[in-house]
Amino acid sequence: MILITCAIIFVLILLSAFFSGSETAFTAVSAARLRAAEHNGDTRATPVLEILDKKEKMIGALLLGNNLVNILASALATSVFIKIFGEAGVVYATLVMTLLVLIFAEVLPKTFALHHASGMTRLIAPIIKLLIIVLSPITQMIAFIVRRTLRVLGADISRVASGAHVELLRGAIELHDGEEEEVQTQRAMLRSILDLAEIEVEEIMTHRKNVEMINLQEDEDTIVMQVLNSQYTRHPIFDGDQDNIIGVLHSKALLRALQESKGGTEGLNFRELATDPWFIPDATHLYAQLQAFKQRREHFAVVVDEYGSFLGIVTLEDILEEIVGEIDDEHDVAVTGVRVDTDGSILAQGTVTIRDLNREFNWKLPDDEDYATIAGLLLYESQTVPDAGQSFIFHGFRFNILRKTGNQIALIRMKQLEE
Repeated sequence: MILITCAIIFVLILLSAFFSGSETAFTAVSAARLRAAEHNGDTRATPVLEILDKKEKMIGALLLGNNLVNILASALATSVFIKIFGEAGVVYATLVMTLLVLIFAEVLPKTFALHHASGMTRLIAPIIKLLIIVLSPITQMIAFIVRRTLRVLGADISRVASGAHVELLRGAIELHDGEEEEVQTQRAMLRSILDLAEIEVEEIMTHRKNVEMINLQEDEDTIVMQVLNSQYTRHPIFDGDQDNIIGVLHSKALLRALQESKGGTEGLNFRELATDPWFIPDATHLYAQLQAFKQRREHFAVVVDEYGSFLGIVTLEDILEEIVGEIDDEHDVAVTGVRVDTDGSILAQGTVTIRDLNREFNWKLPDDEDYATIAGLLLYESQTVPDAGQSFIFHGFRFNILRKTGNQIALIRMKQLEE
């Protein structure tokens, strides 16, 4: 009889090891890799994903099965040891079963499952699906009691934080670590993709004072020469007042008109050559604007504020550069606004965005909604309009104001302080 009981205890410990290892395997397996495998035709990944979609039921069934076999094994072992050693058998049974369960039913199977999660989940998925179905009445009742109890205690687990999945992705991106330039570039691109839904076009647009615009009140020859000498293909056109934008002139349209007129500029109607301007609010997020560019098949938009005043322009290239970094072509001016000095300090124009600096040097300067440029950061933190020669220390950096243009900070020297 004792031998039969010991055999049953052995089987129960094996079942406990199965439940423990299964729980660890399904918790540790990468759902992203399984999705990719399923997409590539791996049919064994599908049942695993179906179980992961019902993770709460899976964990409930495994915990229920694990506790049942552990308690039953302990009870049987206690009865065996009492028969052999009397009342002292309770102590011996506790010690022996603790060691057996800890080593062979917990640590060993969980360690194995942790290192073989992908293969193990594929193998045991059909068994776990059947187990979930069989134990579902009990697990649902347990889940109901747990939820009600937590709700009474003020914790409603049915409400999942909206940013939980995004934060999970951000954490996975940070795990992609390395000193290689390629790894750093990949991390920056992945971060930028997630940031598209949070950054507004105002933060990346070309400010109105830097936009090359065409005034219809100029003569035809001046306008033609301005377009031909420009590095850009699209130009907003206005009539007298820059806030009165009436269209966008494309250089190709102008060249076609010049060809038709045999090179003459007289009689060119720039209003007819221009396309209607597309106005967007400055609070538009980059992800929404990227989708709008795709739907409208346009590359150029005029940014206005809540009062309809012209703020600047944003292009498809601007948004793509937020993901992949600066895209320079043969017409771009080779001035980025940032230069590394011989002493390791950084010379930056005030208009350089904090996002560009963080991307380039892997810094973590705050990028707040109240400002987008390094000059804006200084104005916000100092609460003054600093003069040339002043120095500030913020966020682990020393900022020296080198040059001002009117009330605008034009050039800044930045140096990261040693911790």
